[in-house]
Amino acid sequence: MKAIILSAGQGTRLLPLTAKIPKCLLDINGKTIIEWQIEELHKCGVDQITVVIGYGADKVENLLQRHYGPQRIRTRYNPDYATTDNLVSCWKVRDEMNEDFILLNGDTLFEAAVVKSLLKSPASPITVTISHKDTYDADDMKVSMDGSRLTKVGKDIPSGKIHGESIGMILFRDTGPMIFQNALENAMVDTESVRRWYLSVIDEIAQEKTVLTCSIRGLAWCEIDYAADLKMADRVVAGFPAESRFDTAMDKT
Repeated sequence: MKAIILSAGQGTRLLPLTAKIPKCLLDINGKTIIEWQIEELHKCGVDQITVVIGYGADKVENLLQRHYGPQRIRTRYNPDYATTDNLVSCWKVRDEMNEDFILLNGDTLFEAAVVKSLLKSPASPITVTISHKDTYDADDMKVSMDGSRLTKVGKDIPSGKIHGESIGMILFRDTGPMIFQNALENAMVDTESVRRWYLSVIDEIAQEKTVLTCSIRGLAWCEIDYAADLKMADRVVAGFPAESRFDTAMDKT
């Protein structure tokens, strides 16, 4: 199974912490965000990983090569990271979308059980991983659903129609990679698309084709956007199964 991690951005909302390093290299309980992501993916058999890099690309490249080597982790550089949003990062790595894969935001931390739950979800070309909470803020990527079927994803969904939030992890299977590739190509015809999120493309697909959701209620994850999120991230990874943390430490010795 493949995974594509979108880690091209700086993380300006975390300044000054990201003044010299990108968000994905911030330390969370002794490891960088990107390391936590890769190692939890590896535990689930996801061993073909491509990381889209941009800001501080040399620093990310050095860490990945030092810890994993080019045979385990590949990188793709997005030179337009500073002036575009993550739809462009997806478009630049679209040639990697030639088989089943997981698309992952570079600021999402998760325990391996999240990925395992997604991989075991009912077969669908596109499956969006979602979580639930009591209240949602303006920055949350909210979702509306009809049963388990996604009907809308975006930040501006009215409160009465919110059924959860996207955690920034999507599984593409069977015809899903081709559907997403084609949708990216169509979106990039419009020059304004450089400022769009890739989830806006998923929203468009959901208006015409079945996109399912996978709830991870009760499983550990968090998104890191602000300094306050770092404390939450520390708590999240501290709660990962002890054997997983031990195995990860042993891998580095």
